[in-house]
Amino acid sequence: MNQLTPQQWHERAIGAERNGDPAQARTVIGQGLAQWPDNADLHNDAGSLTLRVGDAADAETLFARANSLAPDNPEFAINRAIALGRLERHEEACDLLAEIESQAQALPRYWSARGNTARAARWMDDAARSYDRCLALEPQHPRGLHGRARVAIERGETDAEARFDTALALNPGEPDLWLGKAQALDVAGHSTAARQIMEQVTAQAPGWLDGLKFLAQLKLAAGEGDFAGHYHEAARRHPADPNIPYAHAETLAGLDFATEAAEVAAEARTRFPQQPGFALLEAVHAGSAGDDERAGAIFAGLALDEPQRWVQEARHHIRSGEFERADRLLQRALEHEPWSIAAWALRGVVWRLIEDPRVEWLHGQEGLVQRLPLGGSDDLLGRVVAKLRELHANSPLPLGQSLRGGTQTRGILFDRTEQVLAELRAAILETIGDYQAGLPAVDETHPLLRHADAPLRLAGSWSVRLTGGGDYHTAHIHPQGILSSALYLIVPEDAQGELQRGWLEIGRPPPDLRRDLAPLATIRPEPGYLALFPSTLYHGTTPFGDAERMTVAFDVVPVAGQTP
Repeated sequence: MNQLTPQQWHERAIGAERNGDPAQARTVIGQGLAQWPDNADLHNDAGSLTLRVGDAADAETLFARANSLAPDNPEFAINRAIALGRLERHEEACDLLAEIESQAQALPRYWSARGNTARAARWMDDAARSYDRCLALEPQHPRGLHGRARVAIERGETDAEARFDTALALNPGEPDLWLGKAQALDVAGHSTAARQIMEQVTAQAPGWLDGLKFLAQLKLAAGEGDFAGHYHEAARRHPADPNIPYAHAETLAGLDFATEAAEVAAEARTRFPQQPGFALLEAVHAGSAGDDERAGAIFAGLALDEPQRWVQEARHHIRSGEFERADRLLQRALEHEPWSIAAWALRGVVWRLIEDPRVEWLHGQEGLVQRLPLGGSDDLLGRVVAKLRELHANSPLPLGQSLRGGTQTRGILFDRTEQVLAELRAAILETIGDYQAGLPAVDETHPLLRHADAPLRLAGSWSVRLTGGGDYHTAHIHPQGILSSALYLIVPEDAQGELQRGWLEIGRPPPDLRRDLAPLATIRPEPGYLALFPSTLYHGTTPFGDAERMTVAFDVVPVAGQTP
């Protein structure tokens, strides 16, 4: 048999893929690579096929090989960066694309990919510049228009709505563009028009989860009690889609409707008996609602053996007073996911309940909880407050957050373009450096102290404004970071009194655990001061009166590539 050319191997693989046999397609192209191990195009073709079937790790390896064989072809590096993005290695992808700028700068696809990658890494200035370069080369580039519109709304640019209109004129069938248009309208105060768009789009695409969630947010902002009712209609129209009831339950549970969330999960459990995740979801929300017997019966027969189940079952055993059993489950979870913030947070609670001395190592060491003065110019706080009041004027009560009353700014606060927010961010980073200087020594076994001298960056960021009597944050954690925060900008006068109104309580368990442990620390709010503490510590606030209170908060994570 004559040896096939690389192109022939590629065509055979594509034929198998088109016939609905992706496994055979990968086998065929693997045979081709065995015959042509130094052919860059075939490695690139193999990477593209592999990425299409969802194996980003193997695809990245194949693209990297193509790139090494033909370093002068920027397309291979671009494809590798896309695969890195699928693997959540966004900073690495950004660095790779920056390295090939000189050879790829005439390619619109390069700038579009770089914009997408920079946006995923939250390098928003680079994202905006990259999309602009893409559109300068090809003004009607669909992904460039879409990405630039997204960056505009995320950075708070005033032309976001117009950018979405331009992108929609080219691609009117893209739901995410209609979502962006609706979000831009809502930001501008045109919530009725935003809702009309979302009702029309979700009627046409009832299984579109992002649209269903934003419609729920709009209904919540309008004060509707049945803010999640449209999920029922979506599930009726798409009865085979398990993602709809899952999202429905989580939307309800995020605002303490645990009983209703459990019922949604129970109904889905009946419709999807082969998916044990719904049984876990029902057990989680039934237990949170106080139905321990129902939760216990589900856990006893649950055919799911993974860290998420062990962590949630540990919560159940904390409620039922079986602390040692809970500790064993958390130990098992940490053996599989050693740095799970949720598991460490619950373990801290359990260790306090069983008086395990290790709780002192985890949460009691001097310097883990600090209140520090914020640096920056003397007038910084005043200018920040003025800007945030503008943003809060049209900000909603968010879905799925700890806030009970008040408003929270949209999106990621420090993605915005205002200079005063950039100054605030710089002052916060400087203060985080002061916090690190006051930490105990590096401890590779500790979930926070393993990063004690590592470079850190800000992740999510937002501002909260509370004005109604009795507003507060329920006890919660931020599992996406290693360090949590509260920066005080405006503090009511009654926060200074003996009743400790609006004080930050650190270490008090969340209400659903039903364990009355006192906080490990309380922090009196004071304008211009920043509280920093491990993300493994539950935290919330006490209620206060009807005066204004404003804070900024954020998560802190290690700089990519710096995790021990």
